[in-house]
Amino acid sequence: MSFFHTYSHDELKKLIKIRPNETKLGERINVGNFEGKYILIGIPESIGVKENHGIGGTETLWEAFLRAFLNIQSTEKLVGNEISILGKFNFHPRYLSEAESSEVERNEVEQIDNEVEKIITEIISKNKIPIVIGGGHNNAYPILKAISKTKNQPINAINLDAHSDFRLKEKRHSGNGFRYAYEEGFLKKYAIVGLHENYNSQNIIDELRANQDIDFSFYEDIFIRERISFKEAINQAISFTKDTFTGIELDLDSIENVLSSAMTPCGISTLQARQYLYQTAKNCKIAYLHIAEGATKLENGLENPLTGKLVAYLVSDFLKELENEKS
Repeated sequence: MSFFHTYSHDELKKLIKIRPNETKLGERINVGNFEGKYILIGIPESIGVKENHGIGGTETLWEAFLRAFLNIQSTEKLVGNEISILGKFNFHPRYLSEAESSEVERNEVEQIDNEVEKIITEIISKNKIPIVIGGGHNNAYPILKAISKTKNQPINAINLDAHSDFRLKEKRHSGNGFRYAYEEGFLKKYAIVGLHENYNSQNIIDELRANQDIDFSFYEDIFIRERISFKEAINQAISFTKDTFTGIELDLDSIENVLSSAMTPCGISTLQARQYLYQTAKNCKIAYLHIAEGATKLENGLENPLTGKLVAYLVSDFLKELENEKS
């Protein structure tokens, strides 16, 4: 079966709020094709998150983002014809007994890897830039794998995240995508901005510190001890990865009080997240953008419909700066 649904104009038209004397992004955007330079796809799933003992619900972000993004004003800063919204994945987890779930969910994460890799490969082969929204951070692995294989070279990544997502290759989940990509030769240099000391083990920290291909900064060194500014931490990551194509990763659990699989009461602000995407878009040789782990409704009952609007801000900031750099 096909796990990817390609959108039609009629589907997305229903989400656009048309107003006289205004033009919304959704009225200008390309739909279901590769006409734009930037190809948006959604991965609404939380299978990888739950396999990493996170709270499910990351499948809810894509639709909320899409509705908000389509209704941004089309202006000279971002017209819309630069963008194609291609489609979304449909991954439906099986309902299993507790005894069966671990093995089958592991296979489902691997199946997600395979399907995501196919679509990203198609995007890159057409010389486009993927913008990937939704799902767990497990999806970083197939994105990096597809781009590296298509470009026939390892690429770099910068990740704004409270966690390293560099756990051991025990089985595929949202906590080890970068490990898999690195050890299989798809990821060369990996820079992490804003790690939280409380949520990265000493073993992981020691390993990151000993690896010359990894650069990282701690949230506490930036905001508590003030040993380095946030802008300096981002620029350090940019300088470390600037030698080749670089993927930009943003885990929404790094942003304070944003609904996510591992949401935090103590993180960066939404403004700082926007600044991170502006700086990386301006200064990196961009391979892709991936915004992961966010939700509008979690399985524990928490809800926040504004997460989709926040991600629409983040994506538009990134694309505006890429377009500005071109002009």
